[in-house]
Amino acid sequence: MPQSSSPVLHILSGGAAQGLVTQLQDRFRSQYHFDIAGTFGAVGLMKDGLLAGQPCDVVILSQALISGLAESGHVQADSARALGAVKTGVAVKTGEPPVDVDSPAALKAALQAARGIYFPDPVKATAGIHFMRVLRELGLEAELAARLRPHPNGAAAMKAMAECGEPGLLGCTQVTEILFTPGVELVATLPKAFELATVYTAAMCTGARNARAAGELIALLASPDTAAARLACGFEP
Repeated sequence: MPQSSSPVLHILSGGAAQGLVTQLQDRFRSQYHFDIAGTFGAVGLMKDGLLAGQPCDVVILSQALISGLAESGHVQADSARALGAVKTGVAVKTGEPPVDVDSPAALKAALQAARGIYFPDPVKATAGIHFMRVLRELGLEAELAARLRPHPNGAAAMKAMAECGEPGLLGCTQVTEILFTPGVELVATLPKAFELATVYTAAMCTGARNARAAGELIALLASPDTAAARLACGFEP
């Protein structure tokens, strides 16, 4: 949330980009004298917020959703800049031994052994939708139903897992959200057969109240100068 009397730039973003925005917001404030008011969550909910008229200067969503919003006139197509691809990964609580998820069979066994499984919204979140598809393909949807613990977004799921005192938990969400959350550790990305790499894109809303600052933020997020920050946060070129 804004921390000064500077003007405010409003962002609606998939949770995958929260770590990157957080890491760069002080630099942005220093250079451009704007605070960032970011709302982060499942990409479907962020899209719904934009369409409902929630204040927004910059939107960061999956490339597919941004393309659709450009076609409908809600974002400026020529402003869109890709930030990189984010894979979906598996997490354990910090301090617990890693699990083998390198193959579909190993992933199935790890999920069957887990006491609870944390993941984002299975209807509105990219990783949540994909995770439920993986469970169905593994034939585990019914077997594990009582152990599934969905949350509104990946960050919320990882935070809840970190704070739960129960051992033997697993989480599945996008790598960026795992890396951003204290108390959980990335084990590995999903095995090749279930791999999901989502390209995230930033774009300026057509109704942006601070168009110049919005353009500057998008440029900063996608700049070669911030490539190392993107990589550290889990975005792959």
